[in-house]
Amino acid sequence: MTMNSNVSRDPHFRAQRAERFEYRVYFTLIFLLALPFSTVEWMLCIKRQRTLNLRGPLARAWLEADRITPVIFSA
Repeated sequence: MTMNSNVSRDPHFRAQRAERFEYRVYFTLIFLLALPFSTVEWMLCIKRQRTLNLRGPLARAWLEADRITPVIFSA
């Protein structure tokens, strides 16, 4: 009985994993940098619109990181 794992030894697979890791690092850094700014923006919107029915600071920072990170990788 032989055990066979489906681990790819293809160099393209390794490059893809490295690129995905790098993408996540950039995404995390941008998210963390956007968080204070999105919190201030959220508080200003609450004051202006007088409602809590808005996207919170985490969602705003996530959207900002989701918008910026692909632009960096497409260049």
